Order: sequence, then C-alpha cells, then structure tokens
Amino acid sequence: MSDHIAAPERLIVVSNRLPVIVNATDSGYNYSPSVGGLATSINALRSEIEMLWLGTPGVNITNPANQAKVRQELREKFDSIPVFLEEATFDAYYNGFSNGSLWPLFHYFPQHAHYDSDEWHAYQTINRNFSEAILEIAKPSDSIWVHDYHLMLLPDLLHKSLPDATIGYFLHIPFPSYEIFRMLPWREEILHGVAGADLIGFHTFGYARHFLSSLLRILGLEQEFGWVTRGDRRIKVDTFPLGVDVKRFEDAGRSDEVQKELDNLREQVGDCKVILSVDRLDFTKGILERLRAFENFLRNNEDWQGKVQLISLLVPSRTRVPEYQTLKRQVDELIGKVNGEFGQPGWTPITYLYRSVPFEQLISLYLIADIALVTPLRDGMNLVAKEYLASRPDGSGVLMLSETAGAAEELGEAIIVNPHDEEEMVEGLHQALTMSLDEQCDRNHVMRRRLERYDTMRWARDFIHELESLRAARRTRLPRRLRGEALEDLLRSYKRAKRRLFLLDYDGTLVPFASTPEGASPDPGLIQLLKQVTEDDKNTLVAISGRDVDTLEEWLGEVGIDLVAEHGAHVRMAEHGTWENTVQGVEEGWKDKLRPVFDVFVDRTPGSLLEEKGAALVWHYRRSEPGLGSQRAAELTEALEGYVANTSLHILQGHKVVEVKPSSVSKGRAAQPWIHAKKKYDFIIAVGDDVTDEALFEVVPEDQWTVKVGIPETSQAKYYVSNSQEVRELLQTLKESGE
Repeated sequence: MSDHIAAPERLIVVSNRLPVIVNATDSGYNYSPSVGGLATSINALRSEIEMLWLGTPGVNITNPANQAKVRQELREKFDSIPVFLEEATFDAYYNGFSNGSLWPLFHYFPQHAHYDSDEWHAYQTINRNFSEAILEIAKPSDSIWVHDYHLMLLPDLLHKSLPDATIGYFLHIPFPSYEIFRMLPWREEILHGVAGADLIGFHTFGYARHFLSSLLRILGLEQEFGWVTRGDRRIKVDTFPLGVDVKRFEDAGRSDEVQKELDNLREQVGDCKVILSVDRLDFTKGILERLRAFENFLRNNEDWQGKVQLISLLVPSRTRVPEYQTLKRQVDELIGKVNGEFGQPGWTPITYLYRSVPFEQLISLYLIADIALVTPLRDGMNLVAKEYLASRPDGSGVLMLSETAGAAEELGEAIIVNPHDEEEMVEGLHQALTMSLDEQCDRNHVMRRRLERYDTMRWARDFIHELESLRAARRTRLPRRLRGEALEDLLRSYKRAKRRLFLLDYDGTLVPFASTPEGASPDPGLIQLLKQVTEDDKNTLVAISGRDVDTLEEWLGEVGIDLVAEHGAHVRMAEHGTWENTVQGVEEGWKDKLRPVFDVFVDRTPGSLLEEKGAALVWHYRRSEPGLGSQRAAELTEALEGYVANTSLHILQGHKVVEVKPSSVSKGRAAQPWIHAKKKYDFIIAVGDDVTDEALFEVVPEDQWTVKVGIPETSQAKYYVSNSQEVRELLQTLKESGE
C-alpha cells in the first residue's frame, strides 16, 4: 500500500456473488475459489490488509443448520460471509430488475428493458437484506466497498445506518447518458442510493460524466472537478480502469499444458490466419454485427477465402430468457449460412465453440489468434482485449477494438472501429490481416506497457488509497461539526450568558430553499419557535436576509425580532418598528441601465426570473435546466462586469442567483451595530449558508460561535450543521437549555 495513506483497519467487500464457488454434494458442501477479474484483483490484496467479503454463495440453502455450517466454513477458510436470500425474491431481483431493467438500459438497449414494480420491490428488499447482513459484522473503523449494478441502493442504506463509515462504490458496467437513464421509473432512488457512498468509481471518464450529469439534472446536485456536495457531505466521483494480471497471462503461455493445446490448434488451422472473438452470449456484444462483417469480408475479398478462419467462442448466458434464446438461434443460423456459402473441402470459415473453456485453452486461443476481434456494441470495459495483449509478450498480433468498449479509451493504438459500421469493420479486418509484424509490435508494445503499469493490483490499490484518503480528510473535518463536546460547550456558554445575540440568515438557514422566491414563506412552527426564543429577555434575534423589506415585514414583522433586509441595505429595530435605509453614494438610475441586461437573460433562460428589491436586482435560475442555468449565470456575470466596473456596485453569485447591489452593503457591516453595542453581548451565534454570510462570520468575535449550514471547507465559520432542520433543532435545544 502507499506510504502516505494508511490502509483500512479492515475492508468489507460487498458483491452480488462471493469469490467462492459453493457446490452441494451428498456429504455436504465443497468450496473452490473463483477465477475472475474482480475476485483475482481484490483477493490479491488479502496479504496486505484484513478483508471480509460478503455476498451470496450461488447456491440456494434453506436449512438453518446447513446455513450455519456453510457460514462457519466460508468464514474460516475464505474470510467470506454468505448472505442467504429467499429464492423467489432473489430471482426477481437478479433476473428481473438487475438483468431485465438495469443491464439493458445501461448498455443502451432500452427496447430490451422492462419495468416491473414487483421486481423493483424485490431489488429494494435484497439491497436491504445485504445492508442488514453488513450491519451484523461492521465495526466503526471498517471501510466498505460495494460493487456493481446489483447493489445500487446499498451505499445510501449503509450511510443512514453507519453515518461515520467510509463507503466506496464501483460500477463495472457503463453508466448511460442522462437521456437514456431518465427512462428508468426509479431513477431518483437509484441515484440517491449510489450517492450514499463517499467514493464512486467508474471505468472511464465518459461513464463518470454521464453519472454527474444525471445527478445534476435529476437531483440538482452540482459538481466541481468531480466533487459533489450532498447536504453536509462531499462525494468524490472518479475513474479507475480495471486491468488484468499481465504476469499471470504471460506466464500461462509458457506452461506445458498451454503449449500442448497450442500444438493441437496449429494442426487444426494449418496455414490459415486466425481471427478470434470471445464473448458471453449477449445482445450487447455485437455478435451478429461481427458475423455479418466477416461474411461481407469474405464476399468482397475472394483471395482470402480458404486462408482465414474465424474462431467464435461464445459462453452460454441466461439460456432461459426468450431474448437470449432468440439471439442464440440467430447466431446459429448466420454461422450455418456463412459456412454453407463459403466453406470448401478442408476449410470451414467459422469454427463455433458454444461453451466455457478452461483457462489454459483460452490462453492457447489467444496465442493462436493473429487477430483479436473485440467489437461489442457497448461494454463497460471488456477485459478480453487486455487479456489478449497480456498473453502475447512477443508483441505480435492485432487487436481490433470497438470504440464503444471502455477499453478503447486506454488502447488507442488498436484498430478502433464502429461496430455498427459494417464497411468500416470490413476495412478493419483487411488492415489487420495485412499489417506487418513490425507495426504490430510497435502498437502492442505501447499498449502492453500501459497494461503493466496499471494492472489489476494497481486498480484495487488506487481505489482503496483514494477511499482511505477521504476517510483521513473527513476525520480532520468531523470535529468542526456542531455535536458532541462542541455542542456541550455551546450549551454551557449559552446558559452562563447574560446577554445573547442571534444573527440568523433566512433562506437555506431557517427554511429550505424553494423553487421560487415566494415559496419559502415561514411555516407556523418556525414562527412559534422564533417567538419562544425571543420571550427570554436575555435574547436578541436578528434576521439578516437578502429578502426585500416588504417580504421580511410580511413574514417576520410580527415576531418581535430585529430585521435586516437586502443583505444590510435596510434595517428595522423591533423596538422602533420603522425601516432605515443604510445605502449611500449609489449612482442614480443604475437599475434602469442594468434591467435590460437582466431581461435578456430571463428571455434566454426558461424558468428564470428577475426580482427587483429596493437596493438590488436579483436573477433567479433555480427552476431552470441545471446545465443551461449555470452557463447563463456565468455569461450574465461576464456581461454585467462591464457595466459595474468603476462604480459602487457589486456582483454577487449565491445559491442559484446572480445579484447586483451596492458594494457598501454586506451582512458583516449590517451586523456591526449589534456586535459593537454599548451593552456587550457575552454570547453571540451567527448562522448562515451562503457566500453572503461569510462577511458576517468574519466580524463575529473569535471567542464566539459561527455556524455554516452545509459543507464547511471554504467557510470562515468554526462549526457546521447539515441543513435548516438542524438549525431549528439547535434553536429548540438552546431555548430549552435556558429554561
């Protein structure tokens, strides 16, 4: 592991299946380790960190005694924890929602996706079952790494039950574009589920970009350089391309068993050039498109007939699903058609292997193949491309790779093709068959070096390192949260005080944000709470808001608190009941000059609106399409800068607003009369959520209390709470402690 980032005390890996094959026998159960990309990658780290792996055992065990026996044996022999699930519910979750809804939709095949509410409920149930199983074994110091599309609700379930846990999530399939993803009826729930993780990983930047776009457009969560703020949490979204164990594949090629298989294959293919494709039988793999391209190649290149052979290895998949049965029939018919049309005595154009093959035979196929034809219509990564390169240390061979496979982002030296473009596929085959050995070696040398640098171990280590760095960063931030000892200190300070001052923002602090300015009016509960706090003669409450005079007067005028409107442009002391204008030296007619500029952006940005206050113009875009609103906000700010240069006006960007106001106006200046009153306050608390509140935090004395609502990293505040609900709870707690 890295020298500067400590490994987790214990890592809990969670996936749909355990990395152990469990088989029932007459005498009990036997166990054997799985051999696969994920299992191999993560299990290799067991010598470096303590690890538990939690998942289903792959066999239905209903007898409690047998469950206990298997659980004990898996824990002792493999550090694995089985999750036993009800068979019908599991089928609806796995074959139904996971592979009948998410798999086709995420691979851009919405026509194959179906949406069944019973299967969705099963998916929710199984994710809860996994959460309950983890809670039985999890410790506060654990890090938890959740894998793949079967468990997209699990991170948030874990976060709610284990708020201090460090949770990672990795998606091994593509994440689709927003326009595709939005078709899912339960899209919000899926996004909320994944966003429970602290670190979210994808194979490629494109998948991460699609996920961030969906977070923005569906949940309204914005990102900055891959960081997403959700309440009081910061989530990291990043890319970690899964690799292969290069040495394992390279060494396997030298084994006697593989060499024997290779000799047999050479006898069978003779002098033919060999093209190899290896796939699971699935509509995402582009199998029919590949066969048609090979058929066209033979038809257009008669000189290659009898000299080239395609070996198509197809691993059976979901054999009971009608769509897969139809695909199997179409593949069989097309292969028969090609072989029947072009076959000659002693030469069959396509050798069709419909089965799984042992590892040694797979390596021999990689070694015999002059060309690896890896052309899925959509694939999260596709390790076949990397395995082919890893198996050939001499640098020979040609990789022909689909541009829609995740591996294409790393293996750009391959012949990259569009699997939907049959003509380009035919041309690619001709280029591959005629490529010189020197060019093959030049291309493959670059790709192999890349695979060696970022192999399967590097992938797992990088993710865990990043997860642990987030844990370390969060540890330094947690003491700033207003809870525990900090909250106790606050309450003691409050009780001792003889004169107390509350400086409170309104929007986002006392009430949640609303889609329109008028939608955030105070509810009766808030009014009652504020009145109860002011009933204590020791307390002075000041609402320092960006709202205009009329709105604050209507909403809070009868509460009996001091009011500051438009960030300090107008002040009303409760004992006087009249408003005072504090703005001086502002150019006459500035609103008339700027209003047409704002109007243009209102017209160009559906859902936006212009609010005019006594001393400010405010453009709101909370109801606009997120991407467009942010773009227009930047454009408006740039346009306004030319108008306000060398004036006493100031441009302010807040939560979904762009505001122009006199530069002399700020919440910090507005608070000065109370902070420096003749009768000193011995308890001051300032609470706010916006950039405008930073000026307020700066003027509060160092020994007093400043509280940011939301993420505090860039704030001047000393403490933070999550949301407006926690602010209300804090006010209620203070009120009760003073009684």
